[in-house]
Amino acid sequence: PSLWGHLFSLGFYKGITNVLFLFNSFLQVNILPSFGFLFDIDGVLVRGKTPIPSAKTAFQKLVNSQGQFLVPVVFVTNAGNCLRQKKADQLSHLLGISQNQVMMSHSPLRMFKRYHEKCVLVSGQGPLLDIAQDLGFCQPITIETLREKHPLLDVVDHERRPNVLVSIYFSVVLFGEPVRWETNLQLIIDVLLTSGYPGNPYHHENYPHIPVLACNMDLMWVAEAQSPRFGHGTFMVCLENIYKKITGKDLKYEALMGKPSKVTYQYAEYLIRAQAAERRWKQPIQTLYAVGDNLMTDVYGANLYNRYLEENSRKDNSWENELASAAAAHCRSVLVCTGVYNPHTEVPLDTRESITEAVFHGHRDFRFDPGLVEPDHIVPDVDAAVDLVFQLENFAPN
Repeated sequence: PSLWGHLFSLGFYKGITNVLFLFNSFLQVNILPSFGFLFDIDGVLVRGKTPIPSAKTAFQKLVNSQGQFLVPVVFVTNAGNCLRQKKADQLSHLLGISQNQVMMSHSPLRMFKRYHEKCVLVSGQGPLLDIAQDLGFCQPITIETLREKHPLLDVVDHERRPNVLVSIYFSVVLFGEPVRWETNLQLIIDVLLTSGYPGNPYHHENYPHIPVLACNMDLMWVAEAQSPRFGHGTFMVCLENIYKKITGKDLKYEALMGKPSKVTYQYAEYLIRAQAAERRWKQPIQTLYAVGDNLMTDVYGANLYNRYLEENSRKDNSWENELASAAAAHCRSVLVCTGVYNPHTEVPLDTRESITEAVFHGHRDFRFDPGLVEPDHIVPDVDAAVDLVFQLENFAPN
């Protein structure tokens, strides 16, 4: 063939190749999600009661013209002082969401059915009885009611007198930080050291004590104030140290819920799969993207769950049977810079330094590991997080 014919043939070949490449790229674009979002709320979507500006833009990318979510989304908060519906209503200024998309720190307690029929002492604030009953507990008793039963146990207020029958407490559920810390600390210690019979003498030999289930381990949290505020984790530090000072033994937890605990992410994955099934999305959910602002809760928890998924070390627990086995392959951590995260914070390379609590604000029962506080991605805000994930997943919904 002539030179011109050869060049024409070469150009035609390259043209066809480019077209095939573009066509193949188009075919690889995903229109059904194989991933889900786990969004933290405080510091990511809102700061106190004030919406973070990027949140509204991010949400507009997550829904179609009918207001339906394009991907499964769960809002995972360590807050525990209200019902799921109230938290959903608080987010309504951003987007209309269902309470089934909201996961409070106490939500996994639905799986602990062996305690639901027993009398449990509940600590925290807000509508505690409503929260406990919504979770399935049939006989919750508040600290306030315990004060009424045993007025002499609370030296702060001697005016109360017993007016109900004495109960036996089979477990203690810590929903969140209470208003009157000294009263809650005193009465919880009374229940633990009397094996559920407050008013009786202490018996230090009763160890291990009755079960304690705790929600929300955050040492601090961010509101409108310039500095972080004490969280329920701080209350737990007080309780643990008082118990150990009195008994010389460690306070034991039957379960710890809320980020960064494994059970929280297991339950969140269960909710993600439920959403996908409801929408009849056939594509299996392979990756969870946990978007948060806290290295010690959001990033640590996501990385810890990712390690659990990759090691495939799944043990059968009675409550886990309710969730079915984990199905995701990965849980990726995405850190935003709109909340408590301080880019100037230094993480110690020597894990022995964590005993000083100078950097590691995680709970006592979670070992410090530098690898677990290293985010997979760092972005300015939640809008950038959504853009990043859509790009990583090559996701282009209809």
